[in-house]
Amino acid sequence: MPSKKVEFTGALGETLAAKLDLPEEENIKAYALFAHCFTCSKDLKAVGNITRQLAEVGIATLRFDFTGLGESAGDFANTNFSSNIDDLVAACRFLTEEYEGPSILIGHSLGGAAVLQAANQMDSVKAVATIAAPAEPEHVKQNFEMSLDEIEEKGEAKVTLAGRPFTIKKQFVDDLEEVRMKDYINNLDRALIIFHSPIDNTVGIDNAQKIFVAAKHPKSFISLDTADHLLHEKSDSEFVGKVLGTWAEKYI
Repeated sequence: MPSKKVEFTGALGETLAAKLDLPEEENIKAYALFAHCFTCSKDLKAVGNITRQLAEVGIATLRFDFTGLGESAGDFANTNFSSNIDDLVAACRFLTEEYEGPSILIGHSLGGAAVLQAANQMDSVKAVATIAAPAEPEHVKQNFEMSLDEIEEKGEAKVTLAGRPFTIKKQFVDDLEEVRMKDYINNLDRALIIFHSPIDNTVGIDNAQKIFVAAKHPKSFISLDTADHLLHEKSDSEFVGKVLGTWAEKYI
């Protein structure tokens, strides 16, 4: 799968690193935009496996690192869920101006919640896919719940997430608490497919149920059976890519 490294300016004015994964013969049917999971990056193996499967059916995918993560510039401590939404909108603008507006939005974990909210700002988007997404962004607080009192008292705290240190500021927590997803999901007005594992220990399957119930048709749910939250098994992420590519063809 050919990949092209590109850059664009994010919501906070920082340079964001991205990859555009392309079909082998440049016979592009549509473009997709991928939002990675909380504190992850565009280079998570599962993401590449998914975009490779999409490329095989003619879908080019832009995957990028949110501000302060991966190869993107900026300070993660100054970001929040709202700035992630704005980064997504900036990515959509870049894709639209340089190539073509995305027809498909894909989000993994907190990135899934982000695409559900960002879709209403992207006229080109016809279909949305979530993978292991929380029904409310506030769910992510469980990753640093032992530090919430310190964040409240001191305004910030250093926490360890996935073995790496991060600074979480009170503004990040406050922003999460202000977001209410139900209205965004109910008014999505795009085709929706939800991928979730019934044994996901990070974001429980009840989140998928809440998203599904709140959404209007057309909507679909795909069980990932024995998959973990980050889709460590190659077969799981490839399955997501294959099913998503087939499903999306109806809408592109």
